[in-house]
Amino acid sequence: MKKILALMLALCMVFALAACGEAASDPSAAPESEAPASEAPASEAPASEAPASEAPASEEPAADGEFTTIVEGKLTMSTNAQFPPYEMTTDDGGFEGIDVEIATAIAEKLGLELDILDMDFDSALLAVQQGKSDIVMAGVTVNEDRLLVMDFTDSYATGVQVVIVKEGSDVTMDNMGEGLIGTQRGTTGNIYCTDDYGEEHVVAYDDGFTAVQALMNGQVDCVVIDNAPAQEFVKNNAGLTILDTEYAVEDYAIGLNKGNTALLDAINGALAELISDGTVQSIVDKYIPAE
Repeated sequence: MKKILALMLALCMVFALAACGEAASDPSAAPESEAPASEAPASEAPASEAPASEAPASEEPAADGEFTTIVEGKLTMSTNAQFPPYEMTTDDGGFEGIDVEIATAIAEKLGLELDILDMDFDSALLAVQQGKSDIVMAGVTVNEDRLLVMDFTDSYATGVQVVIVKEGSDVTMDNMGEGLIGTQRGTTGNIYCTDDYGEEHVVAYDDGFTAVQALMNGQVDCVVIDNAPAQEFVKNNAGLTILDTEYAVEDYAIGLNKGNTALLDAINGALAELISDGTVQSIVDKYIPAE
């Protein structure tokens, strides 16, 4: 009987130790089950980086309305510097004239430096269309054909096309189409005369000076050109005069590459200020004194 009781006590002790062993293993299992939970913050790291990924989007509005130029910090102007008093060369190789001073004032308003490219008139128009210059100023008038290939600012001056003849000439507004008419290539004067009298009666030259020289040499019978340069040519070349009747009246504007709206708006804004404060008129009066 004592042996049986001893055996039963031994069995009870074995079961008790086994139960203790299972209980002791539970705490060690708990940390393993919690390990994934400890990694949760690491899985949230990308969410904390989200604001950094949104930074470029916050910069987009700053670009709206900003203009660019073909050369940073400069306003590049193509022109034909044989169009006094709007564009002329100086003795030291620089440039002066109404358009030059107005362009300089606009560039200063925009915080830019003016850079001038001198070329023949046709090339000056093409330069802005091809993105080689930001603006073209050369006594440029607005017409339907030019509006198809470039944009224009508001007008800043009025141009008048006149007819230069030799003193004593029998050329009049009524019969000028019977002879040869000298013009500057690519100008509205050239276009108007070709439309009115036909290509066979019109000779186009690279600049107004060359056209006037052709008149003096007897190669053409008259020259159609803007009044302002016409006055300069007549003053500097004895034996020439201007017919009393105006051939055409038109507005001058600044030409830009088509679709460059931001730069167009910026220049129009600067031009409006310069007209409003009298700067443009003072520049015009400097070169064309009131009669």
